[in-house]
Amino acid sequence: MTFEVKDLGKPDETRTFEHGELGLVELPGVTVGRTVLHPGWRWSNDVKPIVQTGSCQQAHTMYVLSGTLHIAMDDGQEGEIGAGQTGVLSPGHDAWVVGDEDFIAIDWSGAATYATPPE
Repeated sequence: MTFEVKDLGKPDETRTFEHGELGLVELPGVTVGRTVLHPGWRWSNDVKPIVQTGSCQQAHTMYVLSGTLHIAMDDGQEGEIGAGQTGVLSPGHDAWVVGDEDFIAIDWSGAATYATPPE
């Protein structure tokens, strides 16, 4: 049996990048991330130089606490996700914060390797 509780306000690891940060907690079988992206953040400007891929290659399963994120999929689909919504994103996308409010989301599928340089 497993019962483990961690506080995302006290992450095991924090990854910072231009206009944002990702706090991570490790739990048995899953890494959960709390992403805070500030106005002006755009994946292709702020994370692409770290990961060195043409678009974000992480899958994301998220719940949005605040703000709005515009997503542009490599196949041409576009849309937005905002506070109170959940969403699933496949690899192959760019994204950027819309407006002047921080985008804050909990991600439990793409957090473990998000914003890590290639080996």
